Amino acid sequence: MTNARITAIGMSVPENAVDNKYFENIIDTTDEWIVSRTGIRTRYHAGPDVFTSDLCVNACRDLTSRYQVALDDVDMIIVSTVTPDQPMPSMACRVQYKLDLKFAGAIDVYAACAGFSYGIVMAKGLIAAGTHRKVLVIGAETLSRITDFTDRTSCMLFGDGAGAVLIEASEENGIGACVTGANGEGGIDLYLSGFADQIDGQPITTSRKIVQNGRKVFKWAVTKMSEQMPVLAEKNGLSLDQIDWFVPHSANLRIIEAICNETGFPFEKTLESIVNFGNTSSASIPLALYSGVQSGKVKRGDRIMLLGFGGGLAYAGTVITW
Repeated sequence: MTNARITAIGMSVPENAVDNKYFENIIDTTDEWIVSRTGIRTRYHAGPDVFTSDLCVNACRDLTSRYQVALDDVDMIIVSTVTPDQPMPSMACRVQYKLDLKFAGAIDVYAACAGFSYGIVMAKGLIAAGTHRKVLVIGAETLSRITDFTDRTSCMLFGDGAGAVLIEASEENGIGACVTGANGEGGIDLYLSGFADQIDGQPITTSRKIVQNGRKVFKWAVTKMSEQMPVLAEKNGLSLDQIDWFVPHSANLRIIEAICNETGFPFEKTLESIVNFGNTSSASIPLALYSGVQSGKVKRGDRIMLLGFGGGLAYAGTVITW
């Protein structure tokens, strides 16, 4: 079996930074209320001519410039998103075309906030199988396009951005054992409408905007992630105190705090992207990891637990060695 490791990381956000004052002008809220309940201070919203594929490409270009790596021999592109430019062609195909990666296969993953973690799991499997040796995994969203800005409980949460990692075959075991799972009965609690006007017989809003039962999703996330953290550590032959950094999906800073309280994992050893970027769904984990690397917190050899959770309801995670 061939091992795999992350060899480079890049990110991209749109130019338009949106602080909490913006929401004071459109809904009944305050900066203090938003920070106290979510931790968010800023997020970025794409302009009318910037789309998910553009953020994907920019994140890949940032990756190549920072790490001086070539992508010409990438043989698979995996993009996680729930906000593609269009349903077809896939965002991975758009990236393949825009970056002229002639030898790359292309596939999108539709697992919302768990999608980037699922992409890592898939890349590890492809490399272990010997069918691929160099895989781009990208998490990217333009959630501002599907945000209901009349919903006081959720509209301030979401931001746009992209994060990309390069995963290569390696003699080092840089990506460890994984967990994947789902609680599909929770689909009614977090959804984006499509063709059907119901989920499991329950009528749904068909506005093509994000609809969320925040209380239920909060409770599920804390319970499920607190359960899965020690499971994932044990699968990798580790205890939680041997994990250097925890990088959960940045849905809400209070969720991350609650998970840390439940598990006893030190909050100061978590990496988040929620404060400066909002909830960016598929992009939140790579944005948090990127910030940790660029700040110097993450060092070579650190063990990092990645754990994504969200729409589906689905979750996935792994432990990587940086």
